[in-house]
Amino acid sequence: MNGVFDEALGALEALAAAGGPVIAAIDGRCGSGKTTLARLAAERLGCAVVHTDDFYLPFDKRPAGWQSVPCANMDLARLRGQVLEPFRAGERAVYRPYRCGEGCFGPETVLPAGGLLLAEGSYSLHPALTDLYDLKIFLTCDPGEQERRLREREGERFEAFQRQWIPLEEAYFQQFGVGKDAVRVDTGALTM
Repeated sequence: MNGVFDEALGALEALAAAGGPVIAAIDGRCGSGKTTLARLAAERLGCAVVHTDDFYLPFDKRPAGWQSVPCANMDLARLRGQVLEPFRAGERAVYRPYRCGEGCFGPETVLPAGGLLLAEGSYSLHPALTDLYDLKIFLTCDPGEQERRLREREGERFEAFQRQWIPLEEAYFQQFGVGKDAVRVDTGALTM
């Protein structure tokens, strides 16, 4: 990955070496490489990963107007209560990922106690969660590279990203100052 992730991986390695339980979060712009970094860290460090995508709110639980409110489609209380707090307390974490496309919860997932846990995905650096993190990582890339990656990854769904998800993410970053106190990585040079 041509060294783009070296600083972040080095920080994660140092955190993992300090012992556990410890938690790091990887947030950033869609298409910036959050899942890629989490996968690399899991392969290198053998750590557990929880994806914020597993914590969407079911459609019937979302507040009116959720489409225009950053993070209103997420169940951060469930992420905090079922995963982050138990893990921080040295316990295993047990949750059922929500499968948005199917509109149902999947089978139970168990994350073992101890070591390093990565919380990966959009809204993982929301202020409702950040007090539980030992390390914060924020990934970014310029808008042109983001568009190229998302067009390639999402295909026909790119228009929804351009119309809804990117503006919601950008509003979230601005509203909460997301990434200002994080290890910042510009992944623009990364070939994905």
